[in-house]
Amino acid sequence: MNDTILVLSGLDPCGGAGIAADIETLNRFGITPLPIVTTLTVQNTQHVEFIQAVDCQLIEKQLNTLAEDIDINIIKIGLLSSVEQINTIASWIDENHTVILDPIIKASTTDKLLTQQVIDALKQVLLPKVNVLTPNVSELESLAPGLSEREAVASLPCEWVLLTTTDVSEQMIEHRLYHQSELLERFTYHKLPGQYHGSGCTLSSAISALIASKLDVNIAVKCALNYTYQTLLTAKQIGKMQYHPNRTTPLI
Repeated sequence: MNDTILVLSGLDPCGGAGIAADIETLNRFGITPLPIVTTLTVQNTQHVEFIQAVDCQLIEKQLNTLAEDIDINIIKIGLLSSVEQINTIASWIDENHTVILDPIIKASTTDKLLTQQVIDALKQVLLPKVNVLTPNVSELESLAPGLSEREAVASLPCEWVLLTTTDVSEQMIEHRLYHQSELLERFTYHKLPGQYHGSGCTLSSAISALIASKLDVNIAVKCALNYTYQTLLTAKQIGKMQYHPNRTTPLI
């Protein structure tokens, strides 16, 4: 088992999403997160007002300093907010790393976070180094516009793609797991009332933790989906709009 996971993501001041969600989730699975903040944000449970990319030279120094001391095998990536960041991080990643990417393009409030140039860099530079990709329908469309779902998945150079329909579903949510562009498994859940902040971060971090525990990817995905659903069933509302997943929920 890998006891640590490198996490690169944005800082959400209201604690629902981003690196706060990653840390809470990984801790719940007994993993020590190695957190590097990529993006500072101004947001609350209702909307995102502003984002600022962290200097990529600082990120590179943090990566190199960590690697001098700690063996890093698993990398979980969330929000990356500049082309320079993507180039820096992609150049640092090598074939010994297992990379799980939650391709955050819009906030759960539907505020768009990335420019088209950053989306293009994400696809062209980083995706070839990603093992597991966890987009929703809107994110898949942004990464592979104008294609059917199967064509879009096939156009992406990732071994595993877990597509969630949360953003387009009304009653039932279906998560579809693809391996080498072939549909492997479907997972269905009732859509819960209300809006949730950080469920995608929770899911991708749980998958990362379970992969670090040496579970096969398809089993890790199934267990992570069940855990994430339980965090939503017991979610709490601290602000005026979105609910925070309760990531202290017991593991199943």
